[in-house]
Amino acid sequence: MSKETRLSNEAPLAAERSQASGAASGRPAADPPPCFHPTGRFSAQRKAQAVIRLLGGQDLETLSRQLGVTAATLSQWREQFLAAGTAAVKSHANEHDHRGELIERLRAKIGELTMENELLYEKARRLDERLPLARRRSRQ
Repeated sequence: MSKETRLSNEAPLAAERSQASGAASGRPAADPPPCFHPTGRFSAQRKAQAVIRLLGGQDLETLSRQLGVTAATLSQWREQFLAAGTAAVKSHANEHDHRGELIERLRAKIGELTMENELLYEKARRLDERLPLARRRSRQ
């Protein structure tokens, strides 16, 4: 759909909104709500503001009329907003789990290095005292 077609389709919608708000109150026709965008698109920030208003107790139907979107769309935004918040909280819990795993791996590595050091100290002591080293087994 071309931009002119989209704008011409939206013009009657905007006119209906302004007529409905002006005719009911006896006021002259008003401009579309400040959050209405000519292309009908909402930024993430504007969606979040709408959801916050919804969560703040504003009526779903009233808000959907003010914003010019369906109640189903607002409900979908609310569900996405809440899911993203839940995921953000979970990521912190997962971060702590990963830290625990990292700590365990590092402790295991410290244990390996400690054993290697002890073996090397023992080998150095035997060499200094000219004691025989442990015999190696053949790799067959």
